[in-house]
Amino acid sequence: MKSPASLKRAAEWALPYWTRGQAGRETPQDLFRVLYFGWLVAFTLKLLGSAWDVSWHFKWLRDDLAPPHLLNSAGTAIAVALTVIHGYTGYGVDKAALRLIQWGTGIFLVAVPLDLINHRVNGLDITSWSPSHIMLYLGTFFMIAGVLRGWFMGAPPGRERTVVLGAFFAFFLENVHFPEQHQEYGILSIGAWDNHATYAEPILLQFAASQMERPVDRAMMTAFSLPVPDFLYPAYAVVVGLSVLVVARLLIGRFGAATLVAGAYVGVRTLLWPLLTFTGFPPSAVPFFLVVAGLVVDLAFLVRMPYVRAVLGTVGVTAAAYGALAAQSVIMGGVYGAIKGQKGLLGAPPLAPSSAVWAGLGLLALWLAAEWLAARRRGAQPIEARVIATATP
Repeated sequence: MKSPASLKRAAEWALPYWTRGQAGRETPQDLFRVLYFGWLVAFTLKLLGSAWDVSWHFKWLRDDLAPPHLLNSAGTAIAVALTVIHGYTGYGVDKAALRLIQWGTGIFLVAVPLDLINHRVNGLDITSWSPSHIMLYLGTFFMIAGVLRGWFMGAPPGRERTVVLGAFFAFFLENVHFPEQHQEYGILSIGAWDNHATYAEPILLQFAASQMERPVDRAMMTAFSLPVPDFLYPAYAVVVGLSVLVVARLLIGRFGAATLVAGAYVGVRTLLWPLLTFTGFPPSAVPFFLVVAGLVVDLAFLVRMPYVRAVLGTVGVTAAAYGALAAQSVIMGGVYGAIKGQKGLLGAPPLAPSSAVWAGLGLLALWLAAEWLAARRRGAQPIEARVIATATP
């Protein structure tokens, strides 16, 4: 807890900046850093709440005031406050970044009551792929995209700029990959059922069975845990998830950027795994294949010709992602065959090999689009950061 004196000093520092202004106004460096470190705090709270939320929903019945929802809401409250500050003062953002942040926050806030209504009308609706949930991801997508642009355009060159940019991309990857966690938790829940170590509480299983109008059996567990086609998990991961790593590598501009962004996200998932499981919550498969694919993205950028590396990179990334997923699936089968219940970190949702062709084509299209946009801006002078070293507005 901060002392009243420290809070007073903070208020005295911030109050002079609270003036009306247009987006793109010159921003003092100390204020710029405070705003964007505030975004780091907001996204961290949202990430922790979201990670806990999926595990929670595979154990308990849904509750609007569940602790994961409150933790996520704390991050959302900070994000809304920062959106208001950017919009009113014009500090720390250009017009494009501000519009992205405002639209993202608006979509997210509209999606929250729609999601509550959806749960009231449709009952459990555990799937991460429901329309109201997709609106939440979409709002966060635009929100982080705006923050990324604001930091990319305004932060002064240096190590801090690169590290924070990578952190924002890791949050971006977490957001787009989030719906995939349904299958990552679901496959291990089915394995636990087969080994008589059910994670979900009886009240949740009975509620789901009643909603499906069938008994609590394996067919019900499968419909509950894996409600989407098998091709969706690998295809979505390759097309959407790995496109984020391609853009991260383009904007950060350093070898290893894609691998580090993927590694940061997977590292957080790996650290959270024991924290959740040791406190009695269900485990999830960890998407280690993203690190392998991120490394292939970085290797592809060693090729100087953009469109050639897009083609070669797509082939390599798709093969690496599907190969790593297949290996994880085999290991998962071995783990389940050796022990009762799931106690290992490895595992992967069902793999549909035929989807690799369409996943590769989708990734190629987005990779080529990213290269084309980057080529249009290549040769232009970088935009000067609108940051000054003074501590007064």
